[in-house]
Amino acid sequence: MSDLLRDAPVGQVIRWITKNKYLQYPEEKADFQIPASYEDHRKTIGSNASSVPSPDSVEKRLEEDLETGHSPLTTAPTAVDRETMAPSERSLSKIVSRADMSKVNTRASLEQAYTNATQQEALKAQVSRPIAPTVTSDGTILVDWYTTDDPENPQNWSNKKKGLVVLQVYLYTLAVYMGSAIYTPSIPYVVEQMGVSETVASLGLSMYVLGYGIGPLIFSPLSEIPIIGRNPPYMVTLGIFVILSIPTAVVNSFPALVVLRFLQGFFGSPCLATGGASIGDIYSLLKMPYFLTGWAAFATAGPALGPIISGFSVPAENWHWSLWEIVWLAAPVYISLLFLLPETSASNILLRRAARLRKLTSKNNLKSQSEIDQENMTVNEIIVDNLWHPVQINALDPAVLFTSLYTALMYAIFYSFFEVFPLVYAIGNGPNSPTQGYGMNAGEIGLIFLSISVGVSIAIAIYVWYLRYVFEPEVMTQGLGEPERRLIPALPATFLLPIGLFLFAWTANSSPKIHWIVPTIGVVIFTIGIFILFQCIFIYIPLTYPQYAASLFAGNDFVRSSIAAGAIHFSRPLFHNLGVGSGVSLLAGLTVGGIIGIFALWMFGGKLRARSRFAAK
Repeated sequence: MSDLLRDAPVGQVIRWITKNKYLQYPEEKADFQIPASYEDHRKTIGSNASSVPSPDSVEKRLEEDLETGHSPLTTAPTAVDRETMAPSERSLSKIVSRADMSKVNTRASLEQAYTNATQQEALKAQVSRPIAPTVTSDGTILVDWYTTDDPENPQNWSNKKKGLVVLQVYLYTLAVYMGSAIYTPSIPYVVEQMGVSETVASLGLSMYVLGYGIGPLIFSPLSEIPIIGRNPPYMVTLGIFVILSIPTAVVNSFPALVVLRFLQGFFGSPCLATGGASIGDIYSLLKMPYFLTGWAAFATAGPALGPIISGFSVPAENWHWSLWEIVWLAAPVYISLLFLLPETSASNILLRRAARLRKLTSKNNLKSQSEIDQENMTVNEIIVDNLWHPVQINALDPAVLFTSLYTALMYAIFYSFFEVFPLVYAIGNGPNSPTQGYGMNAGEIGLIFLSISVGVSIAIAIYVWYLRYVFEPEVMTQGLGEPERRLIPALPATFLLPIGLFLFAWTANSSPKIHWIVPTIGVVIFTIGIFILFQCIFIYIPLTYPQYAASLFAGNDFVRSSIAAGAIHFSRPLFHNLGVGSGVSLLAGLTVGGIIGIFALWMFGGKLRARSRFAAK
């Protein structure tokens, strides 16, 4: 527990205030013994390194190590290790995690990374073995994990510690996503009290969504800088989010409300993009998809649960109540993160370990690989990797462009539900429309959104079954295979989108003549489809473009959120002018094009990758 507090933000503040007197790391304790391999190097190597490896040389060595069957994170074993460790054991002294995928450029190296991951559990069951540091040609000693079961390595944490970290990431994600649609029941009251139209009042929702689409473009790159790590962006931005939520809950000026809602989404965004990287820090490539599925479930359920919470409270109190509920949701999560969320970035952990060893030994040639990479990192590279590359790849690679547009369409339709549900389940679509509504109040409409959670639960069961009985056995026995194999679950799932939407469209169009459960089943079917599709696409992208995965996810998030923000505004006129049946059918027809696209990507993806200048060869 003390280690958990030590690595959490509050623990780091305590260490700074007490000048590291309390909550010390092993290297700071009087009884610490430097590992023998570091001690030997300390006696034979000069104190100053004349040069450091360039990023290109590091990347080349990484690829060569992977292609020859050695983990890129494997360090040179000692003479004793060479006699006692089998080659496969030496290559698995450390396992490639998601953070290292940005340095993988070839299919062979990607295959080797997953091969190593399949044997991680076997390595954990073995006796702990020391890991000797790599020494570069200029005498730099690369500070690494001390042993194969080094407790400071996030992938060696106990299941309870990992579970606590993942739970906090889940709740953080849930709180921010719930903050979007929780405002929806307040819209009629904002219209009445502030004298704006319903379309204008919806800016309180759309600006929040747009804000959390823009934020990752700025905050996600910060978490990849070794000296910063994951926690500082989380802590600073979520703290601002909680503070901003208070004036948002009391403001009575509509322009101010819109600006504050945008800032809420903007500062709440880091976990929505980087949360998956935090999970990847602590789980191997083989186990990570299970926990990313849970993370996606919280992300999908968040907007659906928001109207349930505020649907009853807003009519009973006032329109400010939904915005106060954001404070009550986010503040406890923030306090939990302050005390219980340790740093998960291996790059940051090893960088700080190297600094402690330099202080202890007075030797300046002790550096972490991440420290060397950081020294060669430029602002221009960060901008190009995270802002220009997503635009460039989307423009020049048809596979990426399709996945971006398809996921954006699914997300836009998802957010259009917040506009069509009141027409179907409550007030109807006007006296001349066949859609007269079911007469439900705001709270009861909120309960209808539980259908999304039901769909997510069914989709999780299906997809976890696929991971457990198809994906994992295939990787363990046959290797990673072609990335297009990961799209197989998406093939039947893509049919569920138009099926669910057409069912909703033409049964909801005749409300209340047809029982409300029938269109609601259509929503469940649609949700199952989009959840499975999202999981398949978000595995396919890093397998096809590993070195650009982080920037592509941020870019995809921006495209999805931007189009969803627009959908919040165009869907209301769409349903009013065309009617619920025709309007939703138009959206369903667009998803039929996605069926063709997914099957084409599955059948011809290999040829597209061969022509792409960005895909791993």
